[in-house]
Order: sequence, then C-alpha cells, then structure tokens
Amino acid sequence: MNFDFTEEQLMIRQAARNFAQNDLKPGVIERDEHQTFPTEQMKKLGELGFLGMMVAPQYGGGGMDTTSYVLAMEELSKVDASASVVVSVNNSLVCYGLEKYGNEEQKQKYLLPLAKGEVIGAFCLSEPEAGSDATSQHTTAVDMGDYYLLNGVKNWITNGNSASTYIVIAQTHPEKGSKGINALIVERSMEGFAVGAKENKMGIRGSDTHSLMFTDVKVPKANRIGEDGFGFPFAMKVLEGGRIGIAAQALGIASGAYELALNYSKERKTFGKPLSDHQAIQFKLADMATEIEAARLLCLRAAWLKDNGQPYGAASAMAKLFASEAAMKVAVEAVQIHGGYGFIKEYHVERLMRDAKITQIYEGTSEIQKIVISRDLLK
Repeated sequence: MNFDFTEEQLMIRQAARNFAQNDLKPGVIERDEHQTFPTEQMKKLGELGFLGMMVAPQYGGGGMDTTSYVLAMEELSKVDASASVVVSVNNSLVCYGLEKYGNEEQKQKYLLPLAKGEVIGAFCLSEPEAGSDATSQHTTAVDMGDYYLLNGVKNWITNGNSASTYIVIAQTHPEKGSKGINALIVERSMEGFAVGAKENKMGIRGSDTHSLMFTDVKVPKANRIGEDGFGFPFAMKVLEGGRIGIAAQALGIASGAYELALNYSKERKTFGKPLSDHQAIQFKLADMATEIEAARLLCLRAAWLKDNGQPYGAASAMAKLFASEAAMKVAVEAVQIHGGYGFIKEYHVERLMRDAKITQIYEGTSEIQKIVISRDLLK
C-alpha cells in the first residue's frame, strides 16, 4: 500500500490546519461557553471550498477525494469540533445525498448553493421515538397528488437553525414499513415549518442543535429524492459516508488532545523533572499515539474504499467505532496528564473531552456500528 499523500492532499491538509489555528482557535473557548454558532468562520470555510469538498466542480464543489476530506476534518476537529460537524453534515449527508441520488433539477436548485457554501444544509432523520431505530418514523408525508403534506417533529438536528435546506425523512406508506419512507427536500421558507429551542449540550456547544416542527408543510413532489419509497435506503447509504466524516472528527479530537498533552508533558515539571520523563506519563503517551494511528489508518482505508468504488459500509462503521472510542480514551488521558489544569477551560482539553463523547452517539451509536459490522461479517 502507498501511504504517501499527493501534493494536492497535503495542500488541503495545510490549508485546513492554517484555518483551524488562525480562524477557529481564537474565541473557541468563548463560543463553547456561550453556545455561539461560528457564523463568520463558516462563511470563510464556504468561500475556501470546505463545505462542498467532494462535489463535482460542475455543481459548485471542489471535486476532491474522500482522503482529502478526512485530512481536512482531522485538522479542523483538533481545534473546534463544533465547526467541523457543520462541515461534516453539509459534505457527507446533504451534498453527497443530493449529488448521488438527486435529479438534475434538484442539483441545480439546491446542490449548487450548498456546495459553494452560500447556504448550509441539515439532515433530518432522528425523532423523539426514532433514534437508533430509524425505521420507526412518526413524521408523515401524506401523498396529496402533486405535493406531500408533511407533519411531525425531528430531534437533535445539527444546523437546525442555521440551515436553509433540509433533507427530511418521513413515512408516506405506513403499511409498507421501511419501504414506505421518503426523503424530501424542505426549504426553510415553507409555511408550517418551525425551529424549536436550542439544545443545551454537554459538548460541541458551538454547533446548532434544535428540534424542528412540521405542521401541514406542503412539499412539492419535485422535491422527493429518488423513487417513491426510496427514503430509508437513501438515509442508510448517506450515513455510510457520514460515518467517515464523524470518524475523522473523532480522530481530530483525539489528535488535538494528544498534541496538547504531549506539549504540556514536556513543559510541566514535577519532582524536579519534566512530566515526560516519568515512565507513567510515557506509557500514557505511547498508548494514546498508538490508538490515534490505528484510528487514522481505519479512516483512510474507508476513504480509499469509497473513492475506489468498493463497498465501504463495514469499513466506515469500523472507523467510526474505533475512532470514537479512541477519542474518549485519549481525551480522558489528556485531562489526566494535565492534572488540575486539565479541569480548567483555558487549557482546552476539558472541552475536547466533552466534545469526544458525542462521537460515540451521533450518526449511529457504537452499539449500532457493531451491528453493522457483524451483519457484514455474517452475511
């Protein structure tokens, strides 16, 4: 295997690293504390092409590969996971879903501005009673002839109040179960659409998480993605790619925490010598570095499979499972290495520890990843 990155991939990684350090790091603690969405930063990311990285240039994107996306996500996530999750959702769930499965009219109308970063998108699957069990959709899209009448509630929606375009998964034919679900493109301006209160979260507090309410929203038939009943397969296929983005986010959180701990261990002295001279700390750093490298290889393998047109569902689940577990382990150890300072906001690692937890939950919990992996092994 060739482990060398191309010149273009290295340039993208460096651009993401520079942006993270120069634009995201200043104010990241304050944005987290006050739950402030990084509006200006996202505007700049859009202008730089990070919100439609893998979309074809003809639809306003950068035409980059998934490996470049993983490298960028890691660098952004080292500093601000609240910003990187916006990048992940817009790229992996919204833009990818529209480019792969949308028709030409939908691509021209919705994908172009999303890929250019002119607007932000949201993916609406989870409900109060449909989290891991995505087939139990209570949001309904009743077929009214030339439009659907959409009613229901979606929960924990990233970009809930900042998006302009929403992909909503809803049940049209309850008697058909998962085969009766549709994916609809909903515009923020449609009558009957409302945004609920912002969730007060433990981590990724700068990201925009809301419940969404749909009351007799008229969605044109032209806004349905794919054939009637394609909604559930659409959601599952989109999530396969989305897991690569979240795996890369978890990798970035782990890498950021590790780098902070490594540097701190060299600077902080105890018992007359640097922390890094103590074998107990050396062993922690060795374990952290090994976990991160393994997670990175799993992420890059999933990205390579996707770029080369090979099945990547199980690989993305493995990457997401391992990287999210590694993020928690590494972040906890980073706090431990910092000692009392690790419990203080200005040292960043406490925030990274809080941010790490959600990577084990959203876009499929660790338990769901194990189901995906074991089904692939046993099929």
